[in-house]
Amino acid sequence: SGLVAGYVGQTAIKTSEVIEKAKGGVLFIDEAYALTNRGGNDYGQEAVDTLLKAMEDHRDDLIVIVAGYVDPMEEFIHSNPGLESRFNRFLHFPDYSLDEMMAIFDMRCEQNGYTLAEEARPILRDVIKLESMDIKGFGNARGIRNLFERAVTAQANRLAIDPEITKEDLMTFTADDIRKLSE
Repeated sequence: SGLVAGYVGQTAIKTSEVIEKAKGGVLFIDEAYALTNRGGNDYGQEAVDTLLKAMEDHRDDLIVIVAGYVDPMEEFIHSNPGLESRFNRFLHFPDYSLDEMMAIFDMRCEQNGYTLAEEARPILRDVIKLESMDIKGFGNARGIRNLFERAVTAQANRLAIDPEITKEDLMTFTADDIRKLSE
């Protein structure tokens, strides 16, 4: 969105402004494939054309890094011969392991003042395992953030009908809260 404008002619200007700010440094474009896969009324191609010219004109003064999911990035790179010739180094970051995703959930709990009941831990592990295998675009850490937010909602729904809530209740995800994540 930082490169593309709403009408013809403005995208090149907007992209050029972003490139100018990045000169002498790095321009990082996350989910870069969105520039080439939006259909007929999109101005992403104008941004790509402007970017390619700038990469050639400022090759000693501009580093461009594009990032995104593997398959869409392959399509993006192969959508234009100029992209293929300019982006010729690739780094693949593997998905987080199940243990790492559990640690991310624990970190979210700690940052937000929650604890995960011990009996909820194996249930969460199963939920993460299933969701990361079954849901296209689970997104690893983003998927864990979404699970955490759903756990907060499940806990709130459980506590909403409890007339006597303790501080510990407010700070703990129970096994029942975590089971709700797979519904």
